[in-house]
Amino acid sequence: MSDGPVPILMYHSVAHSPARAAYGLSVSPASFGEQMGLLARHGFTPLTAGGLAAAWRTGAALPPKPVLITFDDGYEGVHRYALPVLAAYGFTATLFASTGWLRGEHETGGALDLMLHWEQVRELAAAGLEIGGHSHTHPQLDQLTDDRLRFEVTHCRDVLTSELGHPPESFAYPYGYSSRRVRDTVRAAGFGVSLAVGNALAARRQGPYALERVTVRRSTSLAEFERLVEGRAIGRLFARDRALTKGYAVVRRTRGLIRNSTLVRNSGIRKANGSRA
Repeated sequence: MSDGPVPILMYHSVAHSPARAAYGLSVSPASFGEQMGLLARHGFTPLTAGGLAAAWRTGAALPPKPVLITFDDGYEGVHRYALPVLAAYGFTATLFASTGWLRGEHETGGALDLMLHWEQVRELAAAGLEIGGHSHTHPQLDQLTDDRLRFEVTHCRDVLTSELGHPPESFAYPYGYSSRRVRDTVRAAGFGVSLAVGNALAARRQGPYALERVTVRRSTSLAEFERLVEGRAIGRLFARDRALTKGYAVVRRTRGLIRNSTLVRNSGIRKANGSRA
């Protein structure tokens, strides 16, 4: 059994000219090809999120240099540009789909760029990619009420099950935000593993519902990418991200306290009005 750290790469859009809203977290097709070539030359073996979780759960041996290639949201370029490169190297990957953003029957709008159609999602699955959940409409899950949170997670699961013929194994939190309440909801919905961001290597001690990933951006050079997958100088590469994350975490906790206090107060008002009726 291998308990060593594993790089989980977080991609979004792969496109020549992505929409402005998706640009920073996109990569060009050429850069993606160079990065996959580097993984091949360095002897990395890609796994799916479900495969990694199963190995850590059962104690099965991992390959000498495991890596996870993950895509969030469901942008069309994953099929157009990433899939041929993955196929050329014999690599697998995991796509975390926001089911309401995908084109087709379940579409709700709100996507940042051109998204996959369901037929393309099925083609990705047939090619060996794992399709996981990423909520239905891509909200900040830890800011939702219990009912809305449950809907976002379970409806995403149900849509994927209906479209693909089997329930999804894995989930990724939109924006990387979660809480104990969110993680418990994801677990109760039947997902066996869930990924955050964190910009650190994943480790078994993080638990199956808080595995960390490293962000690959438009600005990530090939030299920086090499340091990411080798686990070198990650702290320096993401120092600014971590500082911003810590600051925003305080804001988010405050919002949550205000929201909960408002819900309690409104509940008390409704009960009082009911007792007077």
